[in-house]
Amino acid sequence: MTGNGAIATSPLFRGLSIDQLGELERLFPGRRCGQGEIIFSEGEKAEGFYVLISGKLKIYKLSPEGKEQILHIIEPGEPFAEVALFSETTFPAYAEAIRESEVMFFPRKGFENLIRKDPAIVMNMFAILSQRLKYFTRLIEDLSLKEVPQRLASYLIFLADRERSNDVSLGISKGQLASLLGTIPETLSRIMGKMAAQGIIEMQGRRIKITDRASLEALAAGEKLLQ
Repeated sequence: MTGNGAIATSPLFRGLSIDQLGELERLFPGRRCGQGEIIFSEGEKAEGFYVLISGKLKIYKLSPEGKEQILHIIEPGEPFAEVALFSETTFPAYAEAIRESEVMFFPRKGFENLIRKDPAIVMNMFAILSQRLKYFTRLIEDLSLKEVPQRLASYLIFLADRERSNDVSLGISKGQLASLLGTIPETLSRIMGKMAAQGIIEMQGRRIKITDRASLEALAAGEKLLQ
C-alpha cells in the first residue's frame, strides 16, 4: 500500500475523500521501480497511464544516433502518459526512473469506470493536460528560439516559482539537466559558472540559490547577456 497521503498529493485526485483514496489504492496498487528501470518504451502499446507516488522519473526521446533529449522530469503526484486515456495508441517517448520510485498504473478501462463514479476527476485531468500543453509549448519555443543561458535562466525561474523559494533543488544531475535544456554538460557548467561569477546565483552542489532574481529574469527574457 502506498498510503493515501501519497496519492492525495496528486492534483488528479484533488477533492477525493480519504475513503475514495483508499479505494484507489485497493483497485490500483503501486509498484516499485529501481533506479534506471524503464517504465515504458517509445512505440510500446499504451494501455493506460501512470501516477508517480514517490521518487523521480524522466520522460525522454532518443535520436536515431542514440542521443537523449529529456522532455520532462516527473515529480511525485504527477500523472504521465495520459495520452493513453483518449486513444488506443503507443507511447510517444521513454519513461525511466532516475531514482528508486513507486508508480501507480491505471488501465484505460479501469479508469473509465472510476470517472463514472467521480466525474470531477475528468476536470482535474483536463486542467493537468492544459498545464502540460503550456509546458511543452514553452519547451519547444525555448529549444528552437532561445540560447542556452536563456533556457537555463527560464528553468531556474520555473523551479523557484514551483518551490516558492529562491533556494531551489535541481533534483537531477548536471548531465540530465543539460539533456533537458538541449545542451551538453560542459556548456551548462560554463554558463552556471558565469552566472555565479556575476552574482546571479550561488551554487551548492545540486542546490542553487538565486541571489539576483531581476538579472535572472532579464537573462531569461533576452534583455541581458552573460559576459
